[in-house]
Formats: sequence, structure tokens, C-alpha cells
Amino acid sequence: MATINTNMAANIASNSLTRNERSMSATMERLSTGLRINSAKDDAAGLAISSKMTSQINGLNQAVRNANDAVSMVQVAEGAMKEVTNMFQRMRELAIQAISDSNTSNDRIALNNEYKQLSFEVSRIAENTQWNGTNILDGARTATVFQVGANASQTITVNFGDLSAGNTATMGTISAHSGGSTKANGSLTISGSVSKDDVITFKTDVVDSTAPGTNTGTYKQVTLTQTQADAINDGTTSMTAIDIANAITANSNDKISLTVTAAGTLKVEGNTAANGETFSISEVTVTRGLHSPLAATDITTSSQADSALGVLDTAISNVNDNRAVLGASMSRLEFASDNLQNVSQNTSAARSRVLDADYASETTELARTQIIQQAGTAMLSQANQSQQAVLSLLNFS
Repeated sequence: MATINTNMAANIASNSLTRNERSMSATMERLSTGLRINSAKDDAAGLAISSKMTSQINGLNQAVRNANDAVSMVQVAEGAMKEVTNMFQRMRELAIQAISDSNTSNDRIALNNEYKQLSFEVSRIAENTQWNGTNILDGARTATVFQVGANASQTITVNFGDLSAGNTATMGTISAHSGGSTKANGSLTISGSVSKDDVITFKTDVVDSTAPGTNTGTYKQVTLTQTQADAINDGTTSMTAIDIANAITANSNDKISLTVTAAGTLKVEGNTAANGETFSISEVTVTRGLHSPLAATDITTSSQADSALGVLDTAISNVNDNRAVLGASMSRLEFASDNLQNVSQNTSAARSRVLDADYASETTELARTQIIQQAGTAMLSQANQSQQAVLSLLNFS
């Protein structure tokens, strides 16, 4: 049927061109972006799958960086522990030297000077070894968690050990009193906060006493309970006094009492009669963990050097054990990092198969749609020209 208002051939050609244009635009978009899926209409299921894979890949790549940071952090701790081991070995040499009676008292004092300085340095290392501005050997990192996976709870926990406390202590002069009821006392100041199991160590010497059996040069240690630590930090003056027996003389009733007077400040008071007797306190430290037993040792006599030797052997063994834990953690973290990289690589390949454009297929599709576009345009032109034949029916001449 010959009609003018409705040109079916032209409509068919136009619709075909529209569909072909849509296919060609999609193909050109894929070739331009390199992606097979550029919007949800391209492949709704594939988009959801590739999006989840992208989350996994990004998480895995960040987890690799986390693991590498963790390895670096552990290396810092292990390197510090290595130097602590070296110092403990040197202290052991000094103790062995001091045991021998070929040394005079002055010799042992000279040896002890180095011994104590090394001990203080061990504590200082624990208080100052940091990663990213945070101490890592002062007992605050005994359960450090590293995220080494793309999802929650995929972690590795590392124990950095407990080498020493992160604070210092200073002792004021002990004032003696010749009369009245006031006993000899002084003020002990602790910098920073203390924690449960922190150990306050000091050495007592009798300065002026008629009491027999003095404990000149005796070390005393107080291991703080949680209540005592809280009281010192908060300045709770109502806390029950900490009594240390045999602190000044051999008499078990001859005590030193520690009472809180303000936050971080303790009053140190002897309970001897207020008749001019007094005492002194030296080598005050606040420590914990591996270093605390060493704080109460010196090598000023053969017997004390002999005792220090056993403490040092234990300390060296403990540091070696801690270094072994750190070394094992480093190895584990490195393997974890390698595995994460493999998983990320394989997941990226899987996502590529879902998401990325196949250029061989897409260029073939582009060529097909371009040819169809040219042919369709030609056919639309022919269809439009075919209407001219209707005019011949109107030719009356």
C-alpha cells in the first residue's frame, strides 16, 4: 500500500539506527574508560560483584601497608632490646670482676659507677624508645593489635614486653629533728603517672643512729597495688601508709612509712624516736618488668656482686625470650604481608575479568556498529526517497 503519512521503511530504518547508536555509544564508552561496566544498566550483578571486590582489594592493600608498618615498629623495639642485651652482658662482666678479691673497695666503687649507669640507661631506653611518638617498651604495648586483613577481626597481636616504667623519681633531703614528736622525714616526688605493679626502689643509709645492727646500703622495694597507684596519681591523702620493715636498722619494727601528700608526692618518714636519729635515701627509681630486679642490685662488695650475677642471668634470659617473641612476630608479619599481596593480586585479576573491557571484542563491536550506522543511514535516505514515487500517481498529463 502506497502511503505518504506513514513511511514504514523509514521508521524501521530510524529505529534500527537508534538501537545501533545506543550500542555504538556503549562500545565507545567502554573503549574510552577501559571498563566493561560503566553504570548499573551495563551489568547490575557484575557491578555489585566488582564493587565488593574493589572493597576487598583496597582493604588488602591497606592491610599490606599496616603489616609493613608493624614490621618496622617491631624492628625498632627489637633493636632497642639488642642494646639492652649488650648492656646486661657488660654489667655481668663488671659483676664477675667485682666478685674477685683482687679488687679494693675503691675499685669496686669505680666498677659500680659504670654498673649503675648502665642500669639507669636500660631504664632510660625503656622510657624513651618510641614509634610514631608512643613509647613501646614501657609496658603499655604488651597486647598491641595490628590490622592485617581487609575485614574486621583479621588481626595479629604482638607483645612488646615490659622493660621499665616511663617515669623518674627524686628524693629530697631527710630532715632530722632533735626533739618533739616529729620524726625524720623527707619528700619523694614521682614524675608522671604510676601503674599497678610499678616498683619503687631506693637504698637506705643510716646517717646518725645509736641503734645496733644497722642496714647501711640496703635496697628496699615497694610493688604498688592498684589502690596505691591510684592514690599516688590522684593525691589521695587518706590512703593507708605503706610501711617497709627493716628499712633503717635490722629491727623489724624499725620502718619507713610512705604516705601520699599530693599527686605524685610521697612523704617518707622513719619511725625511730625523734632524738636526732636520721637516715638518707638514694638511688630512687620507679621501674617495672625486666628492669625492676636490677634496680635493687649493686657490686660494691663481693657478696653483692655475686647476688647481682644471678639477677643479671635471669634478666638476660628474659630479654632473650622477649627478643625471640619479637623476632617471631616480625617473621609472621612478613609472611602475612606476602600473603596479603598475593590475595590482592588474585582478587584484582578476578575483578578485571568482571569489570574491565575486552578491547579485542569491543573494537570488533565498534566496527560492526559503525558499518551498520553507515548502512542504516543509507537505507533511511532510500526510504525517504521512495515516497517520491507517490508523486507519479498524481501526474495527470
